[in-house]
Amino acid sequence: MPYTKEEGGLLNNFAKEPKIYQAEPPTEVQKRTYIYLGVAATALVGGLIFVAFSVSNLS
Repeated sequence: MPYTKEEGGLLNNFAKEPKIYQAEPPTEVQKRTYIYLGVAATALVGGLIFVAFSVSNLS
């Protein structure tokens, strides 16, 4: 563990830093998957809003 000692005699314990790496850009397949998931999420939210308005108008 990396400790540092200050002038007053206090010890500070620092966390071990994670290994850093450079992110890779998404592939064409990943981009297409993101588009499909975005369309599905939009349709789901739109459907939920539609159901909420439909039910609220029944009363």
